[in-house]
Amino acid sequence: MAVSAGAMELDMVINYPLLKEQQYPQVYTDIVAVRNAALFPIVLKVILETSKLSEYDIIAGCKVAKVASADFVKTSTGFGGQGATEENVQLMKWMIGPNMKVKASGGVKTVNDCVAMMEAGAERIGTSNGVWIMKEAHTLLDDITHTTGDKGEGTVDLR
Repeated sequence: MAVSAGAMELDMVINYPLLKEQQYPQVYTDIVAVRNAALFPIVLKVILETSKLSEYDIIAGCKVAKVASADFVKTSTGFGGQGATEENVQLMKWMIGPNMKVKASGGVKTVNDCVAMMEAGAERIGTSNGVWIMKEAHTLLDDITHTTGDKGEGTVDLR
């Protein structure tokens, strides 16, 4: 339905109870069904809900999503548990390699959180604090340029 309405990206939550039970063929079948309904160039993001999973389950979820041709793995919906951690983002990126992407979602509230997630391997950030983060970034840049007299030359490390 979303695809026929023109959606260019779909998010799906992995069946994490089945993942935890190591029912990988069923998890794979679920993801492939969505992938087949949303063919390239539609972007498919598979949400792992990492706060509900062990490290082993995160690794397995990433592997299944990769084999099922997902474009992204995503840490969480942002509604159930801790959300993104640097450690989980690093693990996810390490497992999927360079041809897939990670979206860090949930618990990303500041510029420093964004920078930390991107340094850990996230390609995208999911946050309900986007306006605040952009205001914070603008303020930080203003403070740096006023303090240093920099007119935009060079680079600025926000950490």
